[in-house]
Amino acid sequence: MKKILYAGLLAGFGIMSGCASPFPMGALYTELKLPVAATANGGERKHGVAECKSVLGLVATGDCSIETAKKNGGISKVSTVDWEGKNILGLFGEYKLHVYGE
Repeated sequence: MKKILYAGLLAGFGIMSGCASPFPMGALYTELKLPVAATANGGERKHGVAECKSVLGLVATGDCSIETAKKNGGISKVSTVDWEGKNILGLFGEYKLHVYGE
């Protein structure tokens, strides 16, 4: 009976961690910052953030668009866009889009 239980647990972890993802993802905990885009625009460095949240893997809310981050930072010309995410057990997630520019 124990062998079946262990085999089931291993199969479950394999299924959870074996899925393809566009970014690194931990089955238990994920916290990362990744680049999204960069342009030739330079100059003054203003910073805008847009946020989204996920609860229990069932409900996700927020606006993580570049336009919202630009508005929040008073940015008209984007130089770089970065993405930040934190997720615990797939139950609670917080995601932020950072936009820099002038």
